[in-house]
Amino acid sequence: MANIYIYDEFNPEDTAMMQALYSRSPKSVVEHVKKVKSSGSGEFMKTFYVGYGHLSIADCGSTTIFIEQISILADKAVQDWQLYSGQETSTRYVDMSKQPIINPLETKESETIIADWMKFYVAQRPKLQIFLKSKYPKQDGQDESVYEKAIAARSFDIMRGFLPAGITTQLSWHTNLRQAWDKLAIMRNHPLAEVKDIANTILAKLKSKYPHSFSHENYPVQEKYREYFMNEHNYYEPEQEPADFSFKTTINPDKLKQYQSVIENRPIKTNLPLFLLELGQCAFEFLLDMGSFRDIQRHRNGVCRMPLLTTSYGFNEWYLNELPREIRTEAEALIETQKERINKLNATKENKQYFIALGFNVLCRVTYGLPATVYTVELRSGNAVHPTLRKIAHKMHDALKEKFPFLLLHCDLTPSRWDITRGKQDIIEKK
Repeated sequence: MANIYIYDEFNPEDTAMMQALYSRSPKSVVEHVKKVKSSGSGEFMKTFYVGYGHLSIADCGSTTIFIEQISILADKAVQDWQLYSGQETSTRYVDMSKQPIINPLETKESETIIADWMKFYVAQRPKLQIFLKSKYPKQDGQDESVYEKAIAARSFDIMRGFLPAGITTQLSWHTNLRQAWDKLAIMRNHPLAEVKDIANTILAKLKSKYPHSFSHENYPVQEKYREYFMNEHNYYEPEQEPADFSFKTTINPDKLKQYQSVIENRPIKTNLPLFLLELGQCAFEFLLDMGSFRDIQRHRNGVCRMPLLTTSYGFNEWYLNELPREIRTEAEALIETQKERINKLNATKENKQYFIALGFNVLCRVTYGLPATVYTVELRSGNAVHPTLRKIAHKMHDALKEKFPFLLLHCDLTPSRWDITRGKQDIIEKK
């Protein structure tokens, strides 16, 4: 009968070494635990000479990093990693009006841009809530607190489009020690100074806490290479004018059809088997506001290129369409004024991003295997998804069905509608 043990109480480096010793010793982990306890947490690795696969040992120890008061741009840079796991503050549920804002220029002109975005966000949200209550009146039997939370959530859905990308947020990053180094080695060469500083600060803290796992040699040739591709290719910028939406695939329909029974028998909320990855990839390009890009980026079982936030692709019309007439008129005037101000800033295109609102469209490019494609399309087709991203998910559905008519997709294709259940999607303390 198998022996099963669960040990979660040890230092990540100790846990990593306890696993690594399996490859060089037939002894039970129970014996290794005794050594950890006798040598003291954090000291276990010192007692062994590591002469093989040190990086693979670091795969076996994990840590959680909590990062606060960084811009949404920096937040996206941390999460621009296929192996990222963690959580972040949601602009769809949290009032961002009191959050500090990163301003790398610190000029009068840049301060004015930030101030005017936030003035609109703060002043118009209460008016918008009154409008929303008249548009979606509380029905008999609906809980008052749930209704109020749903109205607030809807107002955040709309007003987040006017938040500058320099608004600060917080996030967690759960990672194994090897992935932490691999990511930070790249991130410390990011085009944004803020991101470089964050990477170097995290790295210093990790070196202090886990010195044996972060004793890497710094090779100038590697650092130069990372600096090159981060400066040249971190942001996805196509050479030609993009279409609003496009789809390409390397999957042969005839080969996919060989798995018709696998496709037809898949229950709802169940993933396709991963062996279908070998059939090829699906690549989508589309325009989507930066606010909703944050949600599509959460699907990391593939490649999601980081877009450069500019004013070139316009402000997403959905945000304007949801405003009452008098607020929309003010919003349109503000957007035009802010575009002129941003274009006049004496700053790099990367730093100009801090002053551009999240409602502006960016060019997104995502590439997935078929299982991840189907999962993403189905999940993001639901009514609770932000309407701008849901619209893209429906386009992805239509593109897939046109190419593969026999592909079963469990999508919600009903029109977007007001739903009070948004007010129940909360984390509350039990009394």
